[in-house]
Amino acid sequence: MDNTMMDTLREMFSFENVIWPDVWVAVYETLYMTIISAIFTFIFGLIIGTALFLASRSKSRGAKIFYNIMAFFVNLFRAIPFIILILLLIPFTNVLMGTISGVKGALPALIIGAAPFYARLVEIGMKEIDKGVIEAAEAMGASRWTLIWKVLLRESLPALISGITVTTISLVGATAIAGVIGAGGLGNLAYLVGFTRSQNDVILVSTVFILLIVFAIQFIGDFLAKRTDKR
Repeated sequence: MDNTMMDTLREMFSFENVIWPDVWVAVYETLYMTIISAIFTFIFGLIIGTALFLASRSKSRGAKIFYNIMAFFVNLFRAIPFIILILLLIPFTNVLMGTISGVKGALPALIIGAAPFYARLVEIGMKEIDKGVIEAAEAMGASRWTLIWKVLLRESLPALISGITVTTISLVGATAIAGVIGAGGLGNLAYLVGFTRSQNDVILVSTVFILLIVFAIQFIGDFLAKRTDKR
């Protein structure tokens, strides 16, 4: 191993360039963006996914048209790369949040980018419910809201939790991308401080904390999914 590689490794593990108060601020910003966007993604994704599932089961022409329109927009926003979505939403973000930078400026793109993805997971999770359970509830005269709350959400709860876990982890990655263009968080710290100044120890610390956040989310999601799985 040459001296250049040794020097790089020595610098990475020296942490001499790491300003820990800045790291804690970056961790807080990443957690803030992730948690807030995950909450709204869960709400909007659940509504859209449930609507897609119910429309897909309906035989009426209006429901089929509604499903096709909703499916088109869901697929559209899922297909747009996140970095491009941020740029496309700049006028909307500026009107809604009053800024296009910082933690607040990243939230609309995070939510709009993740909600369609989670909506599809919700729809898939509900399609995995035993049709006999749904048909039995309908035969007993269950109302639409009773069917949603007592059957669809309850029976698909483990899948919904697993879906929001996967989506939240993808949101952590999205916050890192948003950080590169000034949204704050660990991505911002890794790029604007670590990369542009060639401070490899800062990049390493940022990466480790992102991994810890991802592992924590996965652990909590797996735990809740197992606790709610009745099989």
